[in-house]
Amino acid sequence: MKERRPEDRAYFFDEGLRFDGSKCAECGRCCTGAPGTVYMNRETSERIAKFVGLPHEEFLEQYAYPFRNGHSLKEKENGDCIFFKQGRCIIYPVRPTQCRTYPFWPETVRNEAAWNREKIQCPGIGTGKLYTREEIIELVQESIEGDK
Repeated sequence: MKERRPEDRAYFFDEGLRFDGSKCAECGRCCTGAPGTVYMNRETSERIAKFVGLPHEEFLEQYAYPFRNGHSLKEKENGDCIFFKQGRCIIYPVRPTQCRTYPFWPETVRNEAAWNREKIQCPGIGTGKLYTREEIIELVQESIEGDK
């Protein structure tokens, strides 16, 4: 039996999806609310530590907790990302893969209804660059694999 790959099936986004990251309203809807895991490998955590001006081990102690074979960013008590401050991401240039690949996450592109729900929350969805089916699949795969 032939193995079925993600690129072998039809998706609602076969003609592409539009997203304009420059439309970010810095509302934090994608960085706040329900708790979750924002995975980082060593390379990513070292990059963020350098950006915030801390030795790597001190960064991990203050801003992360062990998760699988790496770490996850800590959250505030309300579930917001620890680096979401004063209405914006303060590590945006060095943010983890999971953050960088938004909104092309499996749960967001699972079907058109999920995409449209996310579109209500994010002003960049539905405008700007047309991402091809191939680019979307690649970004989704990257978001799944994270910072391996």
